[in-house]
Amino acid sequence: MSADGRCRHCGAPLEQSFCDLGLSPLANSYVEPEQLNRGETFLPLHVLVCNQCWLVQLQEFESPANIFSDYAYFSSYSQSWLEHARVYSEEMTARFGFDSTSSVIEIASNDGYLLQNFAKKGIRVLGIEPAANVALVAEQQGIPSLVKFFGSETAQALVQQGQQADLLIGNNVLAHVPQLNDFVQGMKILLKPTGLITMEFPYLVRLMAENQFDTIYHEHFSYFSFVTVERIFRAHGLQIFDVQQLTTHGGSLRIFASHVGAPAHPIKPVVPTLLAEERAAGLEGAEAYRNFSRRVQKTKRGILKFLIEANEQGKKVVGYGAPAKGNTLLNYCGVRSDLIEYTVDRSPHKQNRFLPGCRIPILSPDAIRETKPDYVLILPWNLEREITEQMAYVREWGGRFVVPIPEIKIID
Repeated sequence: MSADGRCRHCGAPLEQSFCDLGLSPLANSYVEPEQLNRGETFLPLHVLVCNQCWLVQLQEFESPANIFSDYAYFSSYSQSWLEHARVYSEEMTARFGFDSTSSVIEIASNDGYLLQNFAKKGIRVLGIEPAANVALVAEQQGIPSLVKFFGSETAQALVQQGQQADLLIGNNVLAHVPQLNDFVQGMKILLKPTGLITMEFPYLVRLMAENQFDTIYHEHFSYFSFVTVERIFRAHGLQIFDVQQLTTHGGSLRIFASHVGAPAHPIKPVVPTLLAEERAAGLEGAEAYRNFSRRVQKTKRGILKFLIEANEQGKKVVGYGAPAKGNTLLNYCGVRSDLIEYTVDRSPHKQNRFLPGCRIPILSPDAIRETKPDYVLILPWNLEREITEQMAYVREWGGRFVVPIPEIKIID
């Protein structure tokens, strides 16, 4: 959404509410110990839906430069995500025949976790990553990285340097882009005539069906259905020729796009099929978006009921993980350290800091073994299996795991 309250894709005025989560700090603005006596900025977290192109979106209250230039998220600390990246590289290489003559470029390449799989095969790679601290880690791993925000200007500069992509990748970046039209136009510019784009992003249909309101935060400017993303790409001369539904991040889409009419990439039947399914479900009509807020409020009450009752019974509850989604959930529910004593995270970049807003301390996972809590609340619930396997020893003293989404669930 633009500053004047208009849709960031089609420019129509935004009038319909999708979900209002009140005020919340930036989800990755972790608090240093020396900042505990200082205030924080809380911004509206109110999502609206465009009644013309049906893009679900947040207003841009903070610039991407302030959010992403120094970033606390490093992809390499999730084993399941590393495996997802490895499998993806194998599938793409086998399906499309990439080799040493190919060029693979990733937008928002983070610490090089994905591109390293292509580099090991002798394929030329380039990462485009706006966070200098994260790009430095990729460079140290031998992954060339351009510290830039991506858009048409960056794409034009790369083309002038003789660089274009056979495969252009963007995982969990499309939602992070306020200048959506310029970003998609940049991809068209950077793509070779016979090249292809793959993008992965959380799927709005799953967000709604599974009550995943915690995936809403200020870094996520847009939330995509397939009918909307297909419309946006088509407006910029790109056609989606294949689509896959993934389990990652609670349910994601992976789209495959090429230049319109590219003979090497005919449109697969799954594309019109999914478009028809979404239209039949009413995703191009206002009614489909009306009841989401009521379910979110019910989940909030359930989470608070569990935490208050556990506290009154003298039970110790701690968190596992310090993800952005957890910060949305805890701040919306008004949870503080009186209800969750601490949380833990494997990333040393988050340890010994505090969650934004709620100021819950972030410790090393070793703290759980030392303090033996009764309950461990899994904040990155999409990694439930990975975390319960890593932390299986919690059951040795009768500890139990708790998952908050789509509704509070205790795992015996």
